[in-house]
Amino acid sequence: MPAEKISSNNNYLFEGQDTSASAFGQDQKPATNGFWRVLIVDDEPEIHKVTTMALSGIIIAEKRLEFLHAHSAKEAEEILTKQPGIAVILLDVVMESDDAGLKLVKTIRNQLKMQDIRIILRTGQPGYAPEEQVVIDYEINDYIMKTDMTRSKLLTSICAAIRAFQQLRVISDAKDFLQRLTIMNSSLISQKSYDAFVRCLVSTSLELFKAKGPGVFLLNDSSIPSEKNKYRIEYSSEPMYSFSGQFYEDVLPKESVKKVRQAISNEMSVIEDRHLVLFIPSKSCAGILILFDAFPTIARTELIESFVSNIASDLDNSLLLKQVSDIAYLDSLTNLPNRTKFIEYLDDFSQSKNPLDTVALVDIEHFSDINDGLGQDVGNLVILAVAERIANQLDDDVLVCRVGADIFGLMGRRISLEPEKILATFDCPFKAGDNLIPINARVGICYKPDKPTTGLTIIKHANIALNLAKKDSQNRTNVYQSDMEDETSWRLSMIRKLTDDFFDNKLQVWYQPQLNVQTNKVVGVEALLRWPNGEGGYISPLTFIPLAEYTGLIVDIGAWVLEQACNEVNIVSEFGFPDLRIAVNVSMPQFKNVRFVDDVIATAERFNVKPENIELEITESVVMDDTSMVVKALERLRSYGFTIAIDDFGTGFSSLSYLHKLPLNRLKIDREFIREIGEGGDGILAETIINLGQKLGLETIAEGIETEFQLNYVKRLGCNEAQGFYHAKPMPADELKKFLLQLDDNKSQTQKKA
Repeated sequence: MPAEKISSNNNYLFEGQDTSASAFGQDQKPATNGFWRVLIVDDEPEIHKVTTMALSGIIIAEKRLEFLHAHSAKEAEEILTKQPGIAVILLDVVMESDDAGLKLVKTIRNQLKMQDIRIILRTGQPGYAPEEQVVIDYEINDYIMKTDMTRSKLLTSICAAIRAFQQLRVISDAKDFLQRLTIMNSSLISQKSYDAFVRCLVSTSLELFKAKGPGVFLLNDSSIPSEKNKYRIEYSSEPMYSFSGQFYEDVLPKESVKKVRQAISNEMSVIEDRHLVLFIPSKSCAGILILFDAFPTIARTELIESFVSNIASDLDNSLLLKQVSDIAYLDSLTNLPNRTKFIEYLDDFSQSKNPLDTVALVDIEHFSDINDGLGQDVGNLVILAVAERIANQLDDDVLVCRVGADIFGLMGRRISLEPEKILATFDCPFKAGDNLIPINARVGICYKPDKPTTGLTIIKHANIALNLAKKDSQNRTNVYQSDMEDETSWRLSMIRKLTDDFFDNKLQVWYQPQLNVQTNKVVGVEALLRWPNGEGGYISPLTFIPLAEYTGLIVDIGAWVLEQACNEVNIVSEFGFPDLRIAVNVSMPQFKNVRFVDDVIATAERFNVKPENIELEITESVVMDDTSMVVKALERLRSYGFTIAIDDFGTGFSSLSYLHKLPLNRLKIDREFIREIGEGGDGILAETIINLGQKLGLETIAEGIETEFQLNYVKRLGCNEAQGFYHAKPMPADELKKFLLQLDDNKSQTQKKA
């Protein structure tokens, strides 16, 4: 200390005064809540001693005083940075320098950012720190002259400082609580499901109230008055209480049950023995949050009310989200998880190590017939009956979902989902109202892959297996194999490329001549679609035509082929062949297009082509698909002047039963029947078709004529026309012109020689 400061000046402190606690008139209650920490900062050891002696045994707000000692401003700063929770500083002004205490005040407030801590400035030399100026310039809370110091005055200052510190801490704790409650609210609102909300509510509440024990949430969402007290466990952070759906009385300890009943009865929160039982009355329900061993100073009434008010609103929102989720994730008819929820389950299934390893899709065969024939009400009863039987007959570990109108998704162990077990549930008819309906099903099965994947991938694999099972006439079940997906990927790739190439004008129309067998004159050509593969070759129509029909692209392709044919009619007419007929194939998807007939007529008119120059070829399968519709369309086209031919006649089913109904011009004998001629076969089927055509007044054309023997054979039988490699292969449009001109020139020369 400076030379001017004489230690003997401090000998007056509390001289002749009683230093016992009772001398201050304190009503001493037992300390039950820890200590208030007081830091004495003074360079005189005697000051530390007498201050401690004077204040020892004092209890303020049920806490004793705990003293820390520093003999310089520097030492005090070190203690402040290392020792938390100091409430009051008794600070000398003059220590290692004349203003060391004043500088420490600025350090505490400005650098250490300690605003709550109370500072009592003590000085024996007021000249170094004038009272009025110091109080104005420095953030201190009291100023005491050592010459005026009495025990009563010291105690009064200490009590006032500690009370102020306590209030600031209460405000600070409340502010911190509310800030953390705001953050907690944001977290609760962000939860995407009710289950996640409840888990978040319990975990964040434990943190908010600094609870060391578990947390349990109870809910009563019943609107029935008699069930007012029936609260069930929704979630617990402690496994021993995690009995979701059970009544709390059957699970919780007796003391906790007693507190819960008290909260329910009074509809108020219960705070007792460091346990919080928080009653949360929301608009749609009532919840109870139990927090074991919570921090008592935080659990004040006003904070509890704020917490409950916020959580009640959040709980209402979450239950509304749950209702929306139920709509989004539950099938309204069966109350089973729907396709969206099934895919979520599959996401977890494909990633986790649970014992479930098998997924199955079960498709009810001809379900639309039940709806159409017996009504949708009966159809709904069938769905309910199927759902109930699957759930009852299969093992308990099997998860059942409704993933489509007539498709159920199953998840379980392989032994529980053996194909035979699944199909066995359909052995007996199903009761649907007054109806007893036999039902068959098709099943696609997929096993858990070795590597984690997604739910969408799993259901795709099962669906691939199901589709193959639906196409299989021998087996009603199929198990997914990786090469199935390869085939599907190939199909999708081909469909995509076919679509791109068509709209990029890469497809071509070739023509194969059709000759009159008597005159050897070209009377027509068949328009044949060709798809270049980009490598100098062509993709077979047997490959891409079914793909085009499957996607519906065949409608656009068919319209384009007809346009090309009409254009070619005009071209060959200019070359001297005005009566040449061009045959165009028509598929079932084209007939199903309601504008098909109108579009055919409009196209012919747009190209100024006579309808008799266009022949429309259909297959027997097209006729069989929807006979009445096809007949009406053909009759209208025939009346307009177009000619009609049946292609590949004799290869379909029930041909003769429909033949007399169709407005036809000619029958095309399939190449399979022509191939028999001269190859060890007797050609009896070709002969039969030719005879049938003659009796019905129809012309016949033999496809696939490759030899002179075959040509002479059908000529002898009275066949009208021939088409095949013997005369010409299919050719591009520019080669067709050359072929026609050359053939016509050869005939002219032959006639001149004759």
